[in-house]
Amino acid sequence: MGSDSNRMVDTALIFPGQGAQYVGMGRDLYESFPQAKEVFDRAGSILKFDIKKLCFEGPQNELSATNNSQPAILTASVAALRALEASALYGQYTPRFSLGLSLGEYTALVAAGSISFEDALVLVRKRGEYMEDASKKNPGKMACVIGMEIKAVEDLCKGFGCEIANLNCPGQVVVSGKTNNIELFASFAKEKGAKRVLMLDVSGPFHSSLMTVPRDKLKDYIDKVRIAAPAIPFISNVDAKVQADPAKIKENLIMQVNSKTLWEESVKLVAASGVKTFLEIGPGQVLKGLLKKIDPKLEVKNVSACQDIQAAAPDPQSPAAN
Repeated sequence: MGSDSNRMVDTALIFPGQGAQYVGMGRDLYESFPQAKEVFDRAGSILKFDIKKLCFEGPQNELSATNNSQPAILTASVAALRALEASALYGQYTPRFSLGLSLGEYTALVAAGSISFEDALVLVRKRGEYMEDASKKNPGKMACVIGMEIKAVEDLCKGFGCEIANLNCPGQVVVSGKTNNIELFASFAKEKGAKRVLMLDVSGPFHSSLMTVPRDKLKDYIDKVRIAAPAIPFISNVDAKVQADPAKIKENLIMQVNSKTLWEESVKLVAASGVKTFLEIGPGQVLKGLLKKIDPKLEVKNVSACQDIQAAAPDPQSPAAN
């Protein structure tokens, strides 16, 4: 085959957020790729605890704690990225965009060469600690509303002191608020026509005004971190726009803590550019599920384990191949 016939598929790199974690994530990559091993070992050194043991062995409840899951997912995602980059497969793709859902935005910035892994790791550890602390002081929940118009969700939110937290895909809106308010909201949403309301397995009311204190605390750290202009176009959760200015990226990272995430709009921006192939790098397949609802024609390949790397080879018949 010619050199251009099996390479240079335009793609977007996408990275998962909190909730994607599972016990065992990254273990086979650690054992098979020195690049992945280096990421886990470096993370343990920086965090001063054995994060690989937490990722590989759990227990699940400890791994899922906000202060642990955020650095764990970042580490597992970067390890998967480095393993993919070390494979022959990676040369067949041309990354055109880098973006991540909520926490995944930090991994996207690492992938784009905008922030170092070390700085991102320290930031997400602080981010998780501050969010966990705020959740204990203001206990809250998040609920996924399925099959209800956004305007109707917004109106209902106003009545119960809740806020829209995530616009993930068509027909799905995530709402955040204090525990009692969310529970009342959920019962009324069903009466108002929602097909389903699912309580999310998270420890607090994220992406809402109840996260203002952690946002302000995190600002002090983000302000001091060096952020460079991304080498790959980076799309921000806060405004669903390509952001190249380091000052604006910092501003959006700060705002993201207590603002809603515009994931559906971000993915549509990528698709509108002509890029139809996505590599979901990191644990789980949450983003693949969302993208298939946003646009069933999008191709999503997951990279979270050794077997995925070979399976992620571009389809030579794909119209995305140049």
